[in-house]
Amino acid sequence: MRTLVPDLGAVLQNKLDRSVSSGIRPKLDGLSVVIPVYNSALSLADLIGRLSSVLPACADEFETILVNDGSHDQSWDVICGLAATYAWVRGINLMRNYGQHNALLCGIRAARYGVSVTLDDDLQHPPEEIPRLLAKLDEGYDVVYGMPQQEQHGLWRDMASHVTKLALQSTMGIAMARNVSAFRVFRTQVREAFADYQGPFVSIDVLLTWGAACFAAIPVRHDVRPVGASNYTFRKLATHALNMVTGFSTLPLQIASLLGFAFTIFGLGVLVYVVGRYLIQGGTVPGFPFLASIVAIFSGAQLFALGVIGEYLARMYFRMMGRPPFVTRTFTEKRAYDRKTQP
Repeated sequence: MRTLVPDLGAVLQNKLDRSVSSGIRPKLDGLSVVIPVYNSALSLADLIGRLSSVLPACADEFETILVNDGSHDQSWDVICGLAATYAWVRGINLMRNYGQHNALLCGIRAARYGVSVTLDDDLQHPPEEIPRLLAKLDEGYDVVYGMPQQEQHGLWRDMASHVTKLALQSTMGIAMARNVSAFRVFRTQVREAFADYQGPFVSIDVLLTWGAACFAAIPVRHDVRPVGASNYTFRKLATHALNMVTGFSTLPLQIASLLGFAFTIFGLGVLVYVVGRYLIQGGTVPGFPFLASIVAIFSGAQLFALGVIGEYLARMYFRMMGRPPFVTRTFTEKRAYDRKTQP
C-alpha cells in the first residue's frame, strides 16, 4: 500500500494563502523600531506601552531604538528607565542636537533586524497602524509610507510641510514623493546603499531612494499631539527643504542655467529693440530709468546664480571638512532578550 507524502512547499503555501485570505499576515522573523527623541519625556512611557501591545503580534523578535537627539528635558533618564524595564528597548544618547534625520540615520545603522519602522515620539503616529504598513510591505515593496489622512498641524506648519514635500519630490525624482512622512516601514538592507554616507546634512527619504526601487504609501490615522508642541517651525522646515535640494539635487543649478539663458534671450531682444528704434526712428531710447532697470534685472540674475553656486560650494566645503552626521555619547546596557521570561 503506497503512503502519500504531502508536499511541504504546498502545505506552507496553503497556510500562507489561508492567512492572507483571513486578513492575518505571518509574523516577521525580526522587526526594529527606530524613534528619534527630542524633549519627549512625558510621552515616551505611553508610546512604549502601546508598542508593547502591537509588536509581539508583528514579529517573533523585535526591538525599539530610542535615539535621544540632545533633549533638554529628562528624556534620557526616561529612556534609561524604559530600557531597564523592557529588554527590547535600547537607548542611544547623542552628543548634541543634530536633527531628526541625523538621529534616524543613527538608529537605522544600529538596527539588528531585517525590517525597520520609523515613527515620531509625540504619539501622532499610532503604533496600531504598524501591521497595516507591514502588510503593504509584504506585497513586494521596499519602502511603505504611512500617509496622514488628515494632518493635525497648524496653518503655517502645514504650508511649510507642503513646501518641503515639493522640494523632496524634485530631489527624489519619484511621483509619490509628496506622500512621504516620518511614519515609514522599509527593508533594513536598503541602508547598505548609504552605509558610507558622511556629512552633516541628512535626508532619510532621499537616502532611501539610493537603494530602494519600489515605493508605496497608504493612508493612516494621524492623531493630535497629546502633550507639548511641535519642534518644527516654518523656518526649520524651509531650511530642511533648502538642504535637501542643494545637498542631493542639481535642480537649483539647472534653474540658474535656465534663468541665465532666459535673460540672455531677453538681452538680445532689448538689443534688437534699441538698434531697430535707431534705424527706424533715427534716435536712441531716451531716459535713465530704462537703462537702470535693465542693469538691475541683469545684476539680480547674476547675483542669484552666484548665490546658487555659493550654496553648492558651501555643501562641498562642509563635506570636505569631514563633519559626521552624528556622534554618540552613551548607550543603554545591552542585555539578552527572552520573550518568555522578560516583558
